Amino acid sequence: MTDRQPIPVATGLSHGGPVQAEHASNAVNQAMESAGIDRANGVILFLTEEFANDPTAAIRAAARVAGTLQVIGCTGAGVFTEQEWILDGPGAAAMVFGGDIRFGRVPENCCAEQPVLSLCTPAGLVAEWLDLPSPRVGGISADSFGHGPFKVWSDGRVSESGQVDTLFEGAHGAAQASQGIHALTAPIEISEVQGLDVLKIGNYPALNVLIQSLPEEVRQLRSLPYHLLAGGVTFGDPDTAIREGRYRLAHIVSANPGEQSITLSQPLHRGERLFWAMRNTLTAEREMARTIEQTVAQLRTEPDFGLLFPCVGRGPNFYGNRDRDLELLKSRFPGMPVIGFYGNGEIGPLDGSNHLYQYSAILSLFKSSH
Repeated sequence: MTDRQPIPVATGLSHGGPVQAEHASNAVNQAMESAGIDRANGVILFLTEEFANDPTAAIRAAARVAGTLQVIGCTGAGVFTEQEWILDGPGAAAMVFGGDIRFGRVPENCCAEQPVLSLCTPAGLVAEWLDLPSPRVGGISADSFGHGPFKVWSDGRVSESGQVDTLFEGAHGAAQASQGIHALTAPIEISEVQGLDVLKIGNYPALNVLIQSLPEEVRQLRSLPYHLLAGGVTFGDPDTAIREGRYRLAHIVSANPGEQSITLSQPLHRGERLFWAMRNTLTAEREMARTIEQTVAQLRTEPDFGLLFPCVGRGPNFYGNRDRDLELLKSRFPGMPVIGFYGNGEIGPLDGSNHLYQYSAILSLFKSSH
């Protein structure tokens, strides 16, 4: 690694006690002290789900301390910086920007190659917003149970549209997704499908193919762990799609023993290539390590700060009270400012367009342009 020159970007974290706006102001104040600035050009502010009913006081508190209305963020099931993660209890994470790094408006039909920080509520996620020529990176506002309320904000106020985004002026970035699954089969052509129900793949009953592909110890379980299983639909050459990450996941809603079919979370089509996959921690760790290196290679330099957006079903809930994704990033770039939140879906690039991921982690690394 090369020596990282100090830039005025830093994070702060505050948690514990009751839900109070001071968590936001404390986090911003810590970040500004670390960055060595007394006024920020912009602030990323993530709040835990306890603030979702009305985050306005916390947003205003952050803006006052930072000396700017350029505050963007959302509520999540949990929040984190490179310092630590928070999943149980109220808290705030902030990243402040000084120097030449500023937030920029995202023009309509923006086609810049730079990642666009993109946050939304479940209701705010619409195809027209997601379909931007530039790569979107971010996530969907979340809580632990998916019931809401959900909030996103920019310009120092809650967004009524449920959508917010910004460009980073004075920095360039790169983004990659880590889906963290272990393929159980090769891609197989779907031969019979009805809406969400996959009946046959390769002319064999879909459920039978899945069960036969499972490890012996999993097949013997009284109840199969469908929450860890998924179908992957490949793009392009199926022989290399899994290795190169050219696939989207459709998670299993139910298995239907009578028809030997499987109901997935997304509709598929006859002729598409489907492989069965399983999530496990070892595969996820290895893929995250590769994702970090791929993102650095895309950036073509060592980064100055990072954004990480993991699913709430990943992170400590997946790794056993540790966030190995965050730990790997910290180990690779000690001391680098990192911020993120645990969401109900992840937004990132896939096969030349923007995609809604599940049970994944989206990483974006940035380098100051000056």
